[in-house]
Amino acid sequence: MLNAANIWLQRITGTQKTNQESNLKAHDAAVEASKNPYTDRSWLDQPFIFVVVLLLSWGLLMVYSTTIAMPDNPRFANYSVYHYLIRHIVAMAVAAVACVLVSQVPTEIWEKNAPLLFATSLVLLVLVLLPFTGKEINGARRWIALGPLNFQPSELTKFTLIVYAAGFMVRKLASQEGLLKTVGPMGLAVAVMGGLLLTEPDMGAFMVITVIAMGILFLGGVSLTMFGIISGFFIIAFSAVIYFSPWRRDRIFAYLDPWDVNHVLDKGYQLSHSLIALGRGEFFGVGLGGSIEKLHWLPEPHTDFMFAVIGEEFGLIGVIIVISLFFWLTRRIMKIGRQAIALERIFSGFVAQGIAVWIGFQSFINIGVNLGALPTKGLTLPLMSYGGSAIIMNVIAMTVVARIDYENRLLMRGKTP
Repeated sequence: MLNAANIWLQRITGTQKTNQESNLKAHDAAVEASKNPYTDRSWLDQPFIFVVVLLLSWGLLMVYSTTIAMPDNPRFANYSVYHYLIRHIVAMAVAAVACVLVSQVPTEIWEKNAPLLFATSLVLLVLVLLPFTGKEINGARRWIALGPLNFQPSELTKFTLIVYAAGFMVRKLASQEGLLKTVGPMGLAVAVMGGLLLTEPDMGAFMVITVIAMGILFLGGVSLTMFGIISGFFIIAFSAVIYFSPWRRDRIFAYLDPWDVNHVLDKGYQLSHSLIALGRGEFFGVGLGGSIEKLHWLPEPHTDFMFAVIGEEFGLIGVIIVISLFFWLTRRIMKIGRQAIALERIFSGFVAQGIAVWIGFQSFINIGVNLGALPTKGLTLPLMSYGGSAIIMNVIAMTVVARIDYENRLLMRGKTP
């Protein structure tokens, strides 16, 4: 009996030692993993990545849903039912490659090359206007043909302006120059870029870059008085552009009363059918693929008016989810920017907050247009709408934000980015 008891005690003791040793090994492995950002998930903002991937995936699904009936139209009779889906997948594949490459670029590289990037975007905007390089679609010259794909430089300008404006504000804050000397050069840069965009014409992109520049100026310390003066100037400028453009005036009148007999089949056609689509969706929607408005009633259901089809197929629930996702995403990017500034990484903070202004403002305008709360304007829904250039630049912007967040976490752990 004593021998059996001794053997039993030895086995228990041996098991406890084995467990202790395995626990120590697991702890050592965890410590070692914490040193490697590729195996430790705490280095990544998982909710942020999840929301971005969710919006991209939902957008891919909606691109197929909104374009599956396109070949029924004689205008697109030569297109396959997978034409837009395949092109969108190709754009997302290019964006994935760009994501891997951009994730390896420290933010200080963007800061050093900001003027060069800004100059490159201006050159591309000029090339768009040339007859042998620019491509005209529906009366607008906004694209450069690259084989089977088209590149839209205005999408690049949104990102390059953010990088340039962030670097510009950092230099001006360091030099302690007056705000007037800061606002002047920035205003000139926006005016040059805006003039080229209006020549295409692309007033939507001009509005976005203007709001981005104003947002970075405000975050950089411009007083409320100066900010009010700048805002008043741009309001007057936009009002003048609308006043001297008859077709833009017609859009405003159509927005005020889209059901008027003079508007419902003309400038108010898109808005009226967008509202019909949203009304048909009611609370739970008609189901994925069940939209009627996308069947050649609602123009551009895969780009500017994708949100209306989401409302029709997913109902009020889908509308609330999309709005909530963009609100959370914008707020999270802004928080990453504030965190960078708190860590004295001013350039990174301005870049992140500029991207938050871009995504937040553009999604706000697109959703507002689809809901009839704002006049019709050709701006796509970020991360979701069809458009290769937009998807690629949106993903690059999200990757830069993820890189900024990663560098913030490095600093908070006492490491050098």
